[in-house]
Amino acid sequence: MKHSRSAAALGLASCHLCGKLSPIVLGRCPRCGSRLHLRKPHSLERTWCFLFAAGALYFPANLLPIMAVGGLGGTSYDTIMSGVINFWRKGDLLVAGIIFTASILIPILKMLALIWLCLAAGGRVQASPKALTRLYHLTELVGRWSMVDVFVVAILVALVQVGALSTVLPGPAILSFAAVVVLTMFAAMSFDPRLLWDRWAPGDPVSMP
Repeated sequence: MKHSRSAAALGLASCHLCGKLSPIVLGRCPRCGSRLHLRKPHSLERTWCFLFAAGALYFPANLLPIMAVGGLGGTSYDTIMSGVINFWRKGDLLVAGIIFTASILIPILKMLALIWLCLAAGGRVQASPKALTRLYHLTELVGRWSMVDVFVVAILVALVQVGALSTVLPGPAILSFAAVVVLTMFAAMSFDPRLLWDRWAPGDPVSMP
């Protein structure tokens, strides 16, 4: 199969800040002065590091209480899953579905998708680069909805405070959950999807300074 030569094979690099295409021999972007790289340096290594950290924090984010509700009857602690179950039992199926999807399903699917992309970029699995690129853009699109639980707790803390009758406080899981979301965002930003196309066109070797 005949492959068209890539910009990297022609010695052209796209600036990661302003997007201007310039010869790599310039060293820096003539528009904004940023360092030029044919590919993001150490892209896979940094993506794997962020993914391992996010995976380690995913468990306390789901096992520890995400909020504590105190009232006349005592204090109750809810994890993300127990909150979903409580909403489901009360008949709030839409709220339960949104929280389950955004807070449990999306983060784990995003991490699994990024792991698959890293394995594909490293040559461990074989798949169409077009499908993998779509998967990468999908992870970026849905990742922004992973903070729903943090927003829910923040709104509850602001609205349900009624003095001595009731208090709502964020639990220890809120920090772990927010860290998981941020780390998966960094992992997606660190991954260079052009590595997928580099493996598809072996005739155009790319050096990564």
